Amino acid sequence: MSIKKLQDAELASMLKSSIVLKSKDGIEAPWLNLSDEDMQWWRDAKLGLFFHWGLYSILGRGEWAMFNEKIPVDEYAKLADDFNPHDWNPKQWASLAKEAGMQYSVMVTRHHDGFALWDSPGSYGQFDSMHSAAKRDFVKDYSDAFRDAGLRVGLYYSPMDWRFPGYFQPKELPENAALMKDQCYKQIQELTTRFGQIDIMWYDGGWLAHSGTDADAAWFWDPVKLNELVRSNQPKCVINPRSGWIGDFQCDEGSHEITGNIMPIDWEKCFTIAYHWSYEYEERVMPLESIIKLMIDCFVRGGNVLLNVAPNPNGQIPASQVNRLKEIGAFMKKNGEAIYATQAGPLEPVDNVYGMTCKDNRLYLHVQDMPAFETMVLPAIQQKIIQCQLLDGTSVPFEQNEHGISIKVPQNKWEPLDTVVKLVVES
Repeated sequence: MSIKKLQDAELASMLKSSIVLKSKDGIEAPWLNLSDEDMQWWRDAKLGLFFHWGLYSILGRGEWAMFNEKIPVDEYAKLADDFNPHDWNPKQWASLAKEAGMQYSVMVTRHHDGFALWDSPGSYGQFDSMHSAAKRDFVKDYSDAFRDAGLRVGLYYSPMDWRFPGYFQPKELPENAALMKDQCYKQIQELTTRFGQIDIMWYDGGWLAHSGTDADAAWFWDPVKLNELVRSNQPKCVINPRSGWIGDFQCDEGSHEITGNIMPIDWEKCFTIAYHWSYEYEERVMPLESIIKLMIDCFVRGGNVLLNVAPNPNGQIPASQVNRLKEIGAFMKKNGEAIYATQAGPLEPVDNVYGMTCKDNRLYLHVQDMPAFETMVLPAIQQKIIQCQLLDGTSVPFEQNEHGISIKVPQNKWEPLDTVVKLVVES
């Protein structure tokens, strides 16, 4: 279903969910939305790689360190003299993303600190990687490597910039704020014309003075005009809603649990498998069980998952995160049939017990709590089940009548994270 302003019935359905949509109040501009045909690759892809990496990685205290610690602009800018990641190897990252089962990627090209990871003539004060110790264009390196690996290429961009006092006082300091807006338009022009085909434009930080919503700041950024610029350069680019325009899909951010009904719109959950979005010296990582549960809870509610990693200052993804991505890859390889190119449903999820995906005449039950599921009777469906089995081909006993469906998976076939039962039904 294409993204659109949320109607009453849809909103009522979402209120039964723990999903938090970041920009559901965005401005409508239907001529900007992609067609169902152009959105299909994104809907089928299901899983992507996100990474936060920049000057803040040197500090190792989170990407908001400049603001949170009130680091002066001139002092923070000196970090560029130390930014020279000798271990940067985007080809290895792309290979790891593919091993993890990812189909697309999103690179943070410029966060709220204003430092651009490409050669950016539009950058205010030439605050970019070409004028750092590295003297290289990391966005070009990334986009070339990931595209060559067969992955879709996405770019994260933050319109806001803490270096501008006008960000915090846009009405009191209009001339300074206008410089920040001019930088945004120039850099979006660069990002959408200099790096080949861009498959995703992923905005963040459209709000002003750290208050309100992205849509509240639409008077300033003019997001319809901004995204008309994107469309003129990248007609098929999938655009998220964080610029103030409603976008092609909605976003849920963070590692909070997902419960409730199937979402009737295109949506994506992003969360980090590390404990910060960007590098921290402790290099902590989420348990695999927690990651997989969140992923399945999204897939069975119609969402995509964008998993973030936090590379270190030298350009390496820490070993703990690499290992986790490989474990995720093993899970996706085993269960991909029931995830890629599927839709959610037809049965609504039961929180923490099961959910369902489907493709053609195949329904896939994703069971997270087998002891609870074993005593349940599933709601009745209209189609007749002609085969019930696990993904490895093992037949599973079942009973179907007008009251519902009973399925008995042998206990020696129970999986610890996701037991998938495939139901083949009459067309």
